[in-house]
Amino acid sequence: MIAEVPLSARGVRVRFGEREVLAGVDIDVRSGEWVSLLGRNGSGKTTLLRVLAGLLRPDQGAVLLGGDPMAGLGRREVARRLALLPQSAPVVAGLTVRQFVRQGRYAARGPLGMLADTDDPHVREALRATGVDEWADSPLDRLSGGQRQRVRLALALAQDAPVLLLDEPTTFLDLRHQVEVLELVRALQHERGLTVVSVLHDLAQAARYTDRVVALRDGVVHADGEPGDIVDSQFLRAVYGVSGEVLQITTNGLLKTIVVPD
Repeated sequence: MIAEVPLSARGVRVRFGEREVLAGVDIDVRSGEWVSLLGRNGSGKTTLLRVLAGLLRPDQGAVLLGGDPMAGLGRREVARRLALLPQSAPVVAGLTVRQFVRQGRYAARGPLGMLADTDDPHVREALRATGVDEWADSPLDRLSGGQRQRVRLALALAQDAPVLLLDEPTTFLDLRHQVEVLELVRALQHERGLTVVSVLHDLAQAARYTDRVVALRDGVVHADGEPGDIVDSQFLRAVYGVSGEVLQITTNGLLKTIVVPD
């Protein structure tokens, strides 16, 4: 049974030297929603994502996975509950797409299980769901940046974890591939009931694709809510230090938030 709140942070504080990057962050991520962490560079959003992923231990506070303290869970158990799509991943020359995606099954199969060269239905489904099955036997290093990002997403999906974390998934991609990746994530969120947390630099993309935005400022949560409710000209000034206009338009029956900087 999937927890109603599969991922949360309680009183998270992180210091780097004399600087407190996170100064007591509380956040609950509900099952099946897509939350984007927003803010200026240095606001703490990437640090918070690293804490939520278990890559960085907070100086104070805790991360809970399905109500269980992450600090008390083994690495393989964390990987069964949570998958991370990093900004980039090293590419080993000659490694095929299928071999790369198959690494996502380590948490479920363990080191001995990975030695058996058997067909895995989770790998097959991850390849199909991300539309990379036609490249399955192609070397990963011969793919374009947009294609590689889809393959990295397939690797994360192969873990079969209910929570997916995305660290700036559109970085280094052209506009077409940015849209393709975000559309794919949203489709997978709805089809699989995934819970998604992302760091996005583009406010317009966050407002368009995500269910909820959490804006950080000076290491604390400044605003938290649906984009249409909280993203306005005052939000732009407070969170990003810019002036502009926020428009709400309806396209094909869907309400979209459009940001127009001055």
